[in-house]
Amino acid sequence: MDLKKYSFKEYSETYKTLFKKERIKLKKILPNAIIEHIGSSSVKNLGGKGIIDIIISIPKDKIKLSKERLEKNRYDYIHSGGDKDRIFFQKIIKYNGEERRVHIHLSSKDTYAWKAAIAIRNYLNKHEKARIEYEKVKRNAVRYAKGEGAKYRKYKKYFLDKLEKKALKENL
Repeated sequence: MDLKKYSFKEYSETYKTLFKKERIKLKKILPNAIIEHIGSSSVKNLGGKGIIDIIISIPKDKIKLSKERLEKNRYDYIHSGGDKDRIFFQKIIKYNGEERRVHIHLSSKDTYAWKAAIAIRNYLNKHEKARIEYEKVKRNAVRYAKGEGAKYRKYKKYFLDKLEKKALKENL
């Protein structure tokens, strides 16, 4: 699997298994954390890049220590991947001889990043029409971007912004 190229993969039940395995590892590192599966791989029947996205909630006063613990356990901190609400990491794992990418979003559950990620996941799992529409956008984004991450994200942005507003409104 070429981990550098953006390609579309059909949904797989393997994503749940990979999340559960990674969650066990993360709980050993951050025992008091709330750990949730987010992103496309957390939505039944939604294809995507096959990345396992995980958001972790830690009290704000424990963020620095948690960041250090994740780095010590070979999660690569990606400075440019985060924002004011979250710190971003990635890790390459092996599963059945194949490399897979895991993205970790370290945050706190009272942040906008946490609320939006959970709301979008829940909304897409509940609304089939939105899930199907988002999958079309993702497929088109992969074709448009031709492997460029910035183009891929830009292509999806308008749809995701609208989806986020609907999801947050429903999740209140």
